[in-house]
Amino acid sequence: MSSAPLYELRGVGKDYEGPAELLTVINNLDLVIERGEALAITGASGSGKSTLLHLLGTLDIPSRGELLFNGRNLAELTDDAKAAVRNHEIGFVFQFHHLLPEFSTIENVAMQAIIGGVAKKEAFERAAEMLGLVGLGGRLEHKVTTLSGGERQRAAIARAVLMQPSVLLADEPTGNLDERTGESVGELLLRLNDELGMTLVVVTHNPELSELMRRRLELRAGELYVQTG
Repeated sequence: MSSAPLYELRGVGKDYEGPAELLTVINNLDLVIERGEALAITGASGSGKSTLLHLLGTLDIPSRGELLFNGRNLAELTDDAKAAVRNHEIGFVFQFHHLLPEFSTIENVAMQAIIGGVAKKEAFERAAEMLGLVGLGGRLEHKVTTLSGGERQRAAIARAVLMQPSVLLADEPTGNLDERTGESVGELLLRLNDELGMTLVVVTHNPELSELMRRRLELRAGELYVQTG
């Protein structure tokens, strides 16, 4: 494994055209994210947290600066190359699980690998393994509509880590859950960070979730500050 950082952001900025003027959401960030670390990014609504996560996940591109992932400048990749990075190297978990209600739990999870070109048998074997890892080994054939909110989010996490990505990006992963369930999901994310060795970046308003992470940064007006409290 390379000893170089997983992410290097050098003067990264993101602007959007507003109705009257240019709106700067991310302001010339410098940031290094090491392999295997667990990082929380906090901040008020509108501070740019989700925008930063979208940049890290190749869902958007910087207006300026360099954003290196595994040594490659993401802005220079073709759309097909970025899609391949998202499918094989980056896992996503969102506030809403985005599972397909007409399919079973294992079908929802296996679909990620099948889309990525994995043979169906192997995809289902991987899905069963990952669902066991997140505590859903007994719910493989259940329709996702029969799962609790916490179980659905666990299934979404299993889907996100199915391809064993380098990084798991989580955008408010406990935002739609009650406090106790949210705590268990946060602990699961940290356990997967340890057991699978993948980098974890969590964007959250939840102070309990952010405190579980080993490094915490706060985004204010498009700039990052170390969170010590």
